[in-house]
Amino acid sequence: MPSMTYRDAGVDIDAGDALVDRIKPFARATSRSGVMGGLGGFGALFDLKAAGFSDPVLVSSTDGVGTKLRVAIDADGHDTVGIDLVAMCVNDLVVQGAEPLFFLDYFATGKLSLGEASRVIRGIARGCEMAGCALVGGETAEMPGMYHDGDYDLAGFSVGAAERGDLLPQDVTPGDVILGLASAGVHSNGYSLVRRIVAASGLAWSAPAPFAEGQTLAQALLTPTRIYVKSLLALHRAGKLRAAAHITGGGLPGNLPRVLPQGMRAVIDGSAWTLPPVFRWMAGVGNVASDEMLRVFNCGIGMAVLVRAEDVAEATALLEAHGETVLRIGVLQAGDDGADGEADIRIDLPEGWAS
Repeated sequence: MPSMTYRDAGVDIDAGDALVDRIKPFARATSRSGVMGGLGGFGALFDLKAAGFSDPVLVSSTDGVGTKLRVAIDADGHDTVGIDLVAMCVNDLVVQGAEPLFFLDYFATGKLSLGEASRVIRGIARGCEMAGCALVGGETAEMPGMYHDGDYDLAGFSVGAAERGDLLPQDVTPGDVILGLASAGVHSNGYSLVRRIVAASGLAWSAPAPFAEGQTLAQALLTPTRIYVKSLLALHRAGKLRAAAHITGGGLPGNLPRVLPQGMRAVIDGSAWTLPPVFRWMAGVGNVASDEMLRVFNCGIGMAVLVRAEDVAEATALLEAHGETVLRIGVLQAGDDGADGEADIRIDLPEGWAS
């Protein structure tokens, strides 16, 4: 019997080492205070005192990109899904008042393509720069037989910290105003339905997007998830942020009540913003009801922020100075005294909202 090798079994150790060498500059570009060492160790070290914390609470998050990866793979659009990966984790940290500190990724594939993997991880590094956190490590797994040719999967892991007294939500009361921060598009949720709608439309990924001039359908739908970290941290440090909800799977109905105290009700005015064209197109092509659109997609609101009524003008100006599009979408009220006392939400939609 001839001598067997790992390469014969489908795993190329040299390719993995070459990828690490190729991505080291990406990781170095994300370095920040608190990072100790670089890539290559068995574990990443981080010094919280060097990062400026005195009595920190650690906050952690893990997530993926979901079936948006299928669009990226089919359309050869690998450059921004790394931003999505970071965004899905760090946006969940900042709504708890935490500053994202470091990030690790997991990239798994059947056969490693250096060019493709480099494009993905360059996007991860870009997302880390946008969030102000360091890319301190990760894992690249080449697993023949586990994935179809050309397929890969991504997972991300992020750790942040907040001083013990700065955790959110904080002092939420009836009368607080709900501000919506505009999304960049579909973000990273609902793509199983997105892909069914695209299939029903009969359009190829390379076709012009009916809702975005100058872009192909794939380019428009691969618009990366917006990272809200720096704008929300600025609002929080200014003492104006009471609570925030990252609007991901479940939409506004499923996410905003998660940050409200028991017995509270968020009342949302659906006429306060216009449903963006991508969502209007999907609702029309897929004959998707308004309630289903709200439950699956962000529908144009990627982050919901609660502030005191007297702080609305100052909070809006601060957020806009950090590049956000801010909409006043609702108010917090005392809810009905139900048996369970859970927080809830009411969304009032105008006639023809999704048509």
